[in-house]
Amino acid sequence: MGQEITASHFSKHELEVFMSRLKKETAELECWFLANKFSDHEPVAGYEMEAWLIDKQGEPAPCNEAFLKSADNKLYTAELAQFNIELNADPENIRSNFLSNFEKDFQQHWLNCQNVAENLGCRVLSTGILQTLTNDHLNMGNVSNLLRYKVLNEQVLKQRNGRALQLNINGRQSLKSTHHNVMLEAAATSLQIHLQAPQDLAHHYYNASILISAPMVAISSNSPYMFAKDLWHETRIPVFEQAVDVGGYNGASQGPVHRVSFGTDYARQSLMECFTENLEHFPVLLPMCFTEDVEQMQHLSLHNGTIWRWNRPLIGFDKDARPHLRIEHRVIPSGPSVVDNIANMAFYFGLVQYYATQNIKPNELLDFAQARDNFYTSAQHGLDNKVVWPGCERCEMRHLILHKLIDHAQAGLESLNLDSADIEYYLNIIQSRAEQKQTGSYWQREFVARHGNDMKKLLETYYQNQQTGEPVHNWDFETYR
Repeated sequence: MGQEITASHFSKHELEVFMSRLKKETAELECWFLANKFSDHEPVAGYEMEAWLIDKQGEPAPCNEAFLKSADNKLYTAELAQFNIELNADPENIRSNFLSNFEKDFQQHWLNCQNVAENLGCRVLSTGILQTLTNDHLNMGNVSNLLRYKVLNEQVLKQRNGRALQLNINGRQSLKSTHHNVMLEAAATSLQIHLQAPQDLAHHYYNASILISAPMVAISSNSPYMFAKDLWHETRIPVFEQAVDVGGYNGASQGPVHRVSFGTDYARQSLMECFTENLEHFPVLLPMCFTEDVEQMQHLSLHNGTIWRWNRPLIGFDKDARPHLRIEHRVIPSGPSVVDNIANMAFYFGLVQYYATQNIKPNELLDFAQARDNFYTSAQHGLDNKVVWPGCERCEMRHLILHKLIDHAQAGLESLNLDSADIEYYLNIIQSRAEQKQTGSYWQREFVARHGNDMKKLLETYYQNQQTGEPVHNWDFETYR
């Protein structure tokens, strides 16, 4: 939800105007689908990564406004909390050595961010949930100085009739806490992968993204701790879902329709089904009115930006102003290293390409309910999880990745005509991570098992390992002084 707004209070009339324009844009969007109006450009990729600003003591540093002013880069933006930033990439055509190009670009941006942070007396870190984060950090005094976040907070609480948000997670340990604002969302930072696809294939890529969400969250898990409690392998998943716990119309938050969710089904005919669901099932949170020009899709985009499916369809525009369709894959946490992020992207692009282009389509391979169950149990149990997979009733996730999915990802990347050395290099990182059973989450838990439940010591050792640039499967467990 990157659009800034200019009003903090909305009248009933403004809501009615917004709804009228949203309906017109949704109707226009349906016409675009019927007329095959979307770009058929070759596949294009992009990403966003959320990161943390921390001080010398390893505490969150609420200084993103000063950071962004000093960095002066349009690809760096604010996030919900003042101690979070977001790095964006210029889109790249998926061809040849685009993966290694992404890594070079990512490394350069990360080095630049480190230098900017150092000049401000702080540090920059990528991790799913900051190990030293406490409940006290999640207050509205630390919200970013952007109106949309303050209004979002007000509107979420309004939708909940003022009821506090309850965090309740049962993992290896249990965590319960009460929150009177949406700052809990700032606890969960992610790597969001964007994939632009032609209209006739877009819903297959969307469905494939749903199917592979379980192995993606298992192999990339990096968020085992929250408030010093050992919870899920990827604790971001329940944290984010409970941070904005607002459902559909008539208070249907306890039903199948949630603002943050795995979704309600595959897309059967086209991605239009998701935008129809947005209109019919989700109350408007931010009724900020823009131009009446339906071709710009501003109201539809703003509304879509307040519905956080773990795989989210997006409408965008090419440089020639032709509309395009994108999938935003949101299940992966930030970190542990730049090269780990690129390896995660490679695994995603390979798997989604493979499953989206098979004769048997993703929604025919596995029931949606089973894909959803696979996702949540994999977020909870990581590589140890047992899943139902096409051709396998009870597969250990680690075995599935090593003996089937890496081969499928390789086939997918080869069909995109990517550089063979890049394919081998990045998939070898995934393979080594699975073979050694050392994701970011496994590493953090093993460190705590060796050195005790000292979150500051864990963070500092994690930070020093991240500084080496090595992928997480090569990290050791020595403490740094």
